[in-house]
Amino acid sequence: MQLPNDTTLQIICRDPELCAQLKRIRLNSPVSVTGTLGIKHVKNKNKDGASPSPDRPRLDEVELITTSIYCLNTVADPHLSPEHMYSPSSRHLQMRFDTDLRQRLQFRASIAAFIRSQLSDRFTEVETPILFKSTPEGAREFLVPTRKGGYAYALPQSPQQYKQILMASGIKNYFQFARCFRDEDLRADRQPEFTQVDMEMSFATGRMVMNAVERLIKKIHRFCDQKFPNSVSVGSIPLDDAFFQMPYHHAMSKHGSDKPDLRISGLIHDIGAVVPAQLRDMLTSNSDPMIEAFKFRLNAPPKEVQKFIRKFMDSPEAEPFRSNADGAPGICVFDSTHPIEGLQIFGFEGAENVKAIWENQSKLPYEDGTTFESHKKFEDGDLLIIQARENLPLSGGSTALGRLRIAIYKAAIAEKLIEPDPSLRYLWVVDFPMFTPDNDSDPGQGGTAGFSATHHPFTAPHSAEDVDLLLTDPLKAKADHYDLVVNGVELGGGSRRIHNAEMQRFIMRDILKMSPERMNDFSHLFSALESGCPPHAGFALGFDRFIAVLTGRESVKDVIAFPKSSKGEDMMVKSPSKITDVELARYHLALADDVSRDASPNVVLDTAAREVLLECAIIEESAAIDENNVDEPNADDAIVHEVVAEDTTTVETLVEKQPTAKEHFEGDTAVDILFSKH
Repeated sequence: MQLPNDTTLQIICRDPELCAQLKRIRLNSPVSVTGTLGIKHVKNKNKDGASPSPDRPRLDEVELITTSIYCLNTVADPHLSPEHMYSPSSRHLQMRFDTDLRQRLQFRASIAAFIRSQLSDRFTEVETPILFKSTPEGAREFLVPTRKGGYAYALPQSPQQYKQILMASGIKNYFQFARCFRDEDLRADRQPEFTQVDMEMSFATGRMVMNAVERLIKKIHRFCDQKFPNSVSVGSIPLDDAFFQMPYHHAMSKHGSDKPDLRISGLIHDIGAVVPAQLRDMLTSNSDPMIEAFKFRLNAPPKEVQKFIRKFMDSPEAEPFRSNADGAPGICVFDSTHPIEGLQIFGFEGAENVKAIWENQSKLPYEDGTTFESHKKFEDGDLLIIQARENLPLSGGSTALGRLRIAIYKAAIAEKLIEPDPSLRYLWVVDFPMFTPDNDSDPGQGGTAGFSATHHPFTAPHSAEDVDLLLTDPLKAKADHYDLVVNGVELGGGSRRIHNAEMQRFIMRDILKMSPERMNDFSHLFSALESGCPPHAGFALGFDRFIAVLTGRESVKDVIAFPKSSKGEDMMVKSPSKITDVELARYHLALADDVSRDASPNVVLDTAAREVLLECAIIEESAAIDENNVDEPNADDAIVHEVVAEDTTTVETLVEKQPTAKEHFEGDTAVDILFSKH
């Protein structure tokens, strides 16, 4: 018999009538069993080689002699079985029969409890509101309409503004397990709602926060080694070594990603100076391109490597690389039996120059010495990938060559051409650009500068030199921001914050060029900063991703009890659900498809139909009020009847309008603060 804690207990049924009753109970039904507990009569010793202790026996050393058995709830489907593969719509059965999934959820709970125990001594756990307001922090938000026409809450992208307000409130150090919501395109490591371990420290620098996070990560690994030595696949890390700190530009130029995987040994090198003009024209149509390459050592002879890379490049996964606007990648397989050793596209002189680039490289601190020395030379089967790109400053999260490098690495592991590395290689990525040019994928902060804050507009400049650059060349300014990365996964990020209200206004108004209406959305934050807010810095650890990494899972769905699908749907409960006409009326909404496209903006909707819907809403709300014995229904009724009393309802009244309060700037400007006249 399986117990709720995933352990088993042997029950003995000797009574023929009880045995018959037991046979009639369907498998997987919960039962209540009464009997006498006794030590098993076994000739052999237990698993540890010791005899069972009569004083403190283990569960596998005892048995239950049944005296009565009662079925608590008969399973409706007699075909339930752990051998069956259940779909996400039966998530409860996935969890019931997937022991590994349940263990991961139990492991998650244990790690959460451990983190709380470690932080509670120095940090105050504070729960911040879920119903927030819409502010342009940098990600798309989920809106929650209210019964007050034209007004809506927004679910928080993160508790960023609340935790900065807490720093102005006298809370020295804060943390919480925060629920966050972002309306983004979904992938394996992203969900529309997720959990992060949110931290903020007053009178702290970014380095102090990084040290605190690093200590916490190492304590978690020690805890896992002690409590889960066999049940969870947690990679070991060197507990005495500090995490390596890598500048953003180095990460992008050498790894092609702002979240490098240090297990991948083949770094990217600039080879533009040795590429013949004819080859350059074959690679790209750009007149002045940047040409880069990386080299992988695969466990196969040249012919097998050629077969592997041809198969990969013909696969659907490689379609974005084949259709790259900057040109498709060039591919060479080193083969000493071929002319110019397989590097014939470079010519004789070019091939020697390419080999010299690798031979003259210096070892980097995070590189393994033996591997580095071995890979300096070209050997048969080495795979060389060449890619051109625009000769522009690096920005964003990755380059085309960086994405191709990761894709080939994973494909080579799948084909057993590269040995998988189970270790966890943590590092900090630092010195991010403070601003990033606008693009189509990120909403930014709604300013007109042509760029937006790389992370959010509350991040402080890294140094005094970066403050100077705000006035001359903002895109060259670096932010005091830091990301924690492990094995190519961004676990979290943080920064030192702007704690001066005038400086915050200066960034938003003069650098990002946000409108007064948009800036007015942050009036509460300005007020908190003006109250003498101390310097502060913080960090947010993506808890779902962290648990996925610790348990060796590619997708965060494998460590969440009720995850959303790639379409943002909960297949178990069928959410999101369709809005009814009554609900639309209650929250003063109209579907865009219901409004004629050729109608004028002030088209009058059917008032009679709207009154009927609102009357239904009033009846429903009145019933709910009576049911819950609420004593103050008049306020809600007044709101609804006020809308019904109107003769017409226009499309404009259904759209949320931003308040247009003017921002008053008094005292010294940000320039006066940054560059004192005295």
